Amino acid sequence: MSLFLGIGLGPIQTGIFLSGASKGKFDRIVIAEVDNKLKDAINACGGKVSINIAKDNAVYAETYAKVEVYNPLDENDLKKLIAAAADADELATALPSVKFFPQIAAWLKQGFAMQPQRRRFIYTAENHNHAAEELEKAIGQNFPATYYLNTVVGKMSGVVNAAECEAQGLKLLCPGADRGHLVEEFNKILISSAPEIEQRRVKNLHVKADLYPFEEAKLYGHNAIHFLLGILGRQQGCEYMSELRGIPELMKKAETAFISESGAALCKKWAGLDELFTETGFNAYAQDLLVRMTNPFLKDAIARITRDIPRKLSWDDRVTGAMRVVLAQGCEPLILAEGAALAAEELFGKDPEKIKNGLAELWPAPWSDEHEELKRLILANIK
Repeated sequence: MSLFLGIGLGPIQTGIFLSGASKGKFDRIVIAEVDNKLKDAINACGGKVSINIAKDNAVYAETYAKVEVYNPLDENDLKKLIAAAADADELATALPSVKFFPQIAAWLKQGFAMQPQRRRFIYTAENHNHAAEELEKAIGQNFPATYYLNTVVGKMSGVVNAAECEAQGLKLLCPGADRGHLVEEFNKILISSAPEIEQRRVKNLHVKADLYPFEEAKLYGHNAIHFLLGILGRQQGCEYMSELRGIPELMKKAETAFISESGAALCKKWAGLDELFTETGFNAYAQDLLVRMTNPFLKDAIARITRDIPRKLSWDDRVTGAMRVVLAQGCEPLILAEGAALAAEELFGKDPEKIKNGLAELWPAPWSDEHEELKRLILANIK
């Protein structure tokens, strides 16, 4: 009997892994979720979960059946999850952060230890370049046929509350749920490799022998420009990303930053690896994403894109990290610095000393020439 185990029931889980597992025809699909109300609602309706999928011209729904949901904080449910972990052939973690790994590692380890030789593929989807390694470290015991895989999730998605679902004609996750999920139709998810990975059942996962360059393209290309568009759009008083289509000069600025700053640096850094890291390949990647980022049927709120600025300004994340990659390849991140300045100004105000002190708290010590150059570029854009 084949079993898929998902941990976390957000839109990444439902829109990618639950969808892929359902299409892969697993005999059982089990989800670990700490929200009791949502768990009870799904189980009460026979395990049916629906999501809304945004194309470029419409939204449609898909429903997945026979989903079992258990809460790891419930003693009886936890026993079922440990048993599911033992039997699982493929698993996917889709949690808000790798910081939650210690909370799930104990019961996963118990389950794996019941069948230590079982082959398992674990897809980690926490938007962290080393999530797989972090989960393996948290579990802390070697299971020779358990493979921890990183992912590149270039799929935009969001949670829609019940009132908005009703207003927009969207399906709830299930009857009685207080939310729905709206995800874009794009569904080419990249994963790292492992022995016998070609035998996986979850659909729409594409293997890359060396995933790290594609993770950088996602974080310092896709994510960096998504944030840049969002913060520039917010400055214009926009509420949704789709409104940016009506501001051609802003879209052109984002396109230039995507191709001539992030793209030029990434293509130089990873030249020869893949068609993506060529002028033609990266241009096509950028143009496609600029359209997808502003899809009016995705209803992507700028407030979502621009939240958690301290994390996004941190040393290796999409704002500062993208600027560092560009500088390291001998290019100038002038437009990216404009977005970084707006983010820094929101956090620390306009005073240069307060900005430097604030960045020093976010960036690792000691302060170096690289720190100084990044600060200079940011301060040059403080109006």
